[in-house]
Amino acid sequence: MIEQGKPKHHDLRMQSRKQLDISGVSNVESFDSEEFLLQTELGHLTIRGQHLHIKNLSLEEGLLSIEGLITSLVYLEPGAPAKNGKSLFGKLFK
Repeated sequence: MIEQGKPKHHDLRMQSRKQLDISGVSNVESFDSEEFLLQTELGHLTIRGQHLHIKNLSLEEGLLSIEGLITSLVYLEPGAPAKNGKSLFGKLFK
């Protein structure tokens, strides 16, 4: 359910699949060099790739920059099962 009140703000800006700047990040739930799981103003976001690492993080401002080769961005629906059991979101709730 989407809360009423202050408007939600969440933007993505990707540069050549090598850098991703994200606003509206409220939490980095887990990450490694192949997958990040974020809580954003508009839901959970999974970012997959290779050699991923945090370039800059400010949860106070809701900003995150990731570098590496980005291969996919997927928003997870609340309660949706993880595909192939590989999603970190799915692993959190096993």
